Amino acid sequence: MSDLNGVLEPGSLVRHPDCPEWGIGQVQSNIGGRITVNFREAGKVVIDGSRIGLLPVFDD
Repeated sequence: MSDLNGVLEPGSLVRHPDCPEWGIGQVQSNIGGRITVNFREAGKVVIDGSRIGLLPVFDD
């Protein structure tokens, strides 16, 4: 979905565009387009990077 997903690496901060209530998440892994993110309000979520373009956060 998003070319930016390909550059996400562990430690990157992101937001889910469809679930702002989840808050900021920290990327745990990005393997084969499956991105595991630990969100402050939703816990650990595995995202299909081909379907959802995560939004990078540069300051919180």
